[in-house]
Amino acid sequence: MISQIKVSGIAYEVDDTTRKYAIKRIGRLDSYLPRHARKSVSAEVKLEQVNHDHGNKYEAEVLLSIPGSLITAKDSTNNIFAAIDIVEAKIRSQLRDYKETNIAHIGKRRIMSRFKKSFKREL
Repeated sequence: MISQIKVSGIAYEVDDTTRKYAIKRIGRLDSYLPRHARKSVSAEVKLEQVNHDHGNKYEAEVLLSIPGSLITAKDSTNNIFAAIDIVEAKIRSQLRDYKETNIAHIGKRRIMSRFKKSFKREL
């Protein structure tokens, strides 16, 4: 679980249920992080209520600072819990891309194995 999570509200009073829900959903993202980044990761969750003419909208933004990178995601919906869920899914996909680009043995197995097989045939 990510230990450094800061939940703040902008023009929105964050109650205990919303705070616990955000910590629970964003805290689970450490399983998608590389091992070297799990100790030094920190997350900041910003929740905002935006008033429009046709009703209220809630906006959630997550800033995840990882060694060498800053991952952000933002979304707005009619429900604050749905906004947190959507942002979590966006962060999860960005973490997958981060892991593929920064860890050498993930993501490019097929290309190197094909190269090795073709090289063996020539010898």
